[in-house]
Amino acid sequence: MRKTSLYLLLVAAACMAMTACFKDEPLNAECDIERAWIHYDRPGECVWNLSDTIISNVYSADSIITFKVKAGTDRAHLAPQFAVTAGAALTPASGTERDFSRGPLTYTVTSEDGNWQRTYRVEFVEEHRTTRDTINYDFEHVSWSTGSLKYYIWSELREDGTEANIWASGNGGFAISNSSAAPDDYPTVSVDEGYEGKGVKLTTRKTGAIAAMVKMPMAAGNLFIGNFVTESALTNALRSTQFGQPFDKKPTKFTGYYKYAPGDTFQDRYGNVEEGRTDEGAIYAILFRNHDADGNPVVLYGDNVQTSEQIVAKAILPEMKPAAEWTRFELEFDYGGQELDQETLDTFGYSLTVVFSSSTGGAYFQGAIGSTLYVDKVEIICESTE
Repeated sequence: MRKTSLYLLLVAAACMAMTACFKDEPLNAECDIERAWIHYDRPGECVWNLSDTIISNVYSADSIITFKVKAGTDRAHLAPQFAVTAGAALTPASGTERDFSRGPLTYTVTSEDGNWQRTYRVEFVEEHRTTRDTINYDFEHVSWSTGSLKYYIWSELREDGTEANIWASGNGGFAISNSSAAPDDYPTVSVDEGYEGKGVKLTTRKTGAIAAMVKMPMAAGNLFIGNFVTESALTNALRSTQFGQPFDKKPTKFTGYYKYAPGDTFQDRYGNVEEGRTDEGAIYAILFRNHDADGNPVVLYGDNVQTSEQIVAKAILPEMKPAAEWTRFELEFDYGGQELDQETLDTFGYSLTVVFSSSTGGAYFQGAIGSTLYVDKVEIICESTE
């Protein structure tokens, strides 16, 4: 009898302890939009590709969510839907019909514990066919990252005057292990003394202790058309760089100006010095098909940006010699005998990336700390169209 009573008391105590644990479990403090999508009754009339209806990954650094639509799409009665972090609340609610015809609208996510909020801007941008035969990148449109850690970010103006955030860099990854770094001590920064107006300075920097622990002792300065995924910067760095944005012209030349000075000592990711080896920077542009044979969207990554079977044309600076003065480069796009499909071109089925790096081996964390590349006045010259 006593053993039974003791057993029951122990079971009751265990249940009470478990209940206490459940009550004490902290509520979720995260407040992020993780995915976004939109339903159209007739999607073929609204988007160039069906994949444009969903943004499967909204990354932590993103504060603007952009849906691209065809010109003439009714943006006054749209009801985008969102998935948020567990327990968080979205205002207005997912699926609420709103008028996006006058520009971006805000959404606020409140964490489950009620202590944190985050605001997003959601926009529906008409994707017009490009009319210019020369696309200029002057790096004059510079701003700051969102959040407490400030570093430079770049954008370009579309032909209609709206802003497009097409440029990305690894600055967000550098911030993880160098949170005390001043904005001008990041690998990729804006400078006032460009070839003409502002320019970009890219420097291979020593990283902090956290990155060094995972054999990432340096971070090359880089700037590229695409996206950088901060969440995977320390776990899968090669997949953090996602190259490419849709492009609807046939590029023929890639031009611009640069200066370059290699750092003093070349070393691998383990800190081993490679005597007699001199660092080089990288400048190149790649055009590729942005959907696979099954219609799935494609981006390129750090491990296949120059080797993917999706690539149709390349323009790569073959050698970067030290240059103390502004030096012009002019590269022809090499199509290797491939022809562009006009229908694919007309429906934004190709993507373009432009890439600059202060160390060619930066993706693999090898190079010379202090290597410095300046770039400015970049142009993509395209085949003329009527």
